[in-house]
Amino acid sequence: MQEEAKRYAVVTGANKGIGYGISKKLASKGVVVLLTARNEERGLKAIERLKKEFDLSDFVIFHQLDVDDPASVATLVSFIKTMFGKLDILRNGAEIDWKEVGYETYDLGEKCLKTNFYGVERVTEALIPLLKLSSSPTIVNISSRVGLLKNISNEWARTVFSDIDNLTKEKIDDVLKEYEKDYKEGSLEIKGWPTFASAYTMSKAALNAYTRLMAKKYPHFHINSVCPGFVKTDMNHNTGNLSIDEGVETPAILALLPNNAPSGCFFNKGEVIPF
Repeated sequence: MQEEAKRYAVVTGANKGIGYGISKKLASKGVVVLLTARNEERGLKAIERLKKEFDLSDFVIFHQLDVDDPASVATLVSFIKTMFGKLDILRNGAEIDWKEVGYETYDLGEKCLKTNFYGVERVTEALIPLLKLSSSPTIVNISSRVGLLKNISNEWARTVFSDIDNLTKEKIDDVLKEYEKDYKEGSLEIKGWPTFASAYTMSKAALNAYTRLMAKKYPHFHINSVCPGFVKTDMNHNTGNLSIDEGVETPAILALLPNNAPSGCFFNKGEVIPF
């Protein structure tokens, strides 16, 4: 490939599951993929597998990344500047154990929000300057149908997230802070918040709101949320009805969208549905 024709992607949480599958799919399409993972050993093993089993040595690179650590994110940004000089595709997403999602305590819920929303926000904001250098900057946020507005039972939060004309990052943060306060006080049910998979639901709802906000702020970007479906991953103990390869089809398509493609949308297994 000629240097100027190369496209570069960052895939977070990519040592296994959907992140690994998207890395494989994009690399097989000729995209140079920077596969990231919190655990360096697991990340390097994932890279070796992609190289040996799928002959993708020229298209995959590993870099350690902890989305919760600003210093780790800054190191990643510096690496991309030095190695690539720009970024074309950012795939955001992390897998959390379903035991932590469905039967979470306040501490686990706080951890879920920290990774699923604030980690995504931190990485996105840090990489925006490099994405601006691309001729087709693309962000794909791995979300879930549980985060759709119809599932947010707190009327105030639902109203804030749905008012895209007046939505700000500060307002998203206000909702999550109020939610965390009520969670800590044990008043989720009485205040009308989701009670099952509570923090997971709120993190994905916040992510969807953030997707719409960023798509409005950067109209020349392609920024979308996607629910890949019920995919067999460690998160659900492989009880899903879709394989990894099936689950990454839509996220991969969104990562490679043409310049006239939609932005600020929620995709559910290939179809656009209301937030």
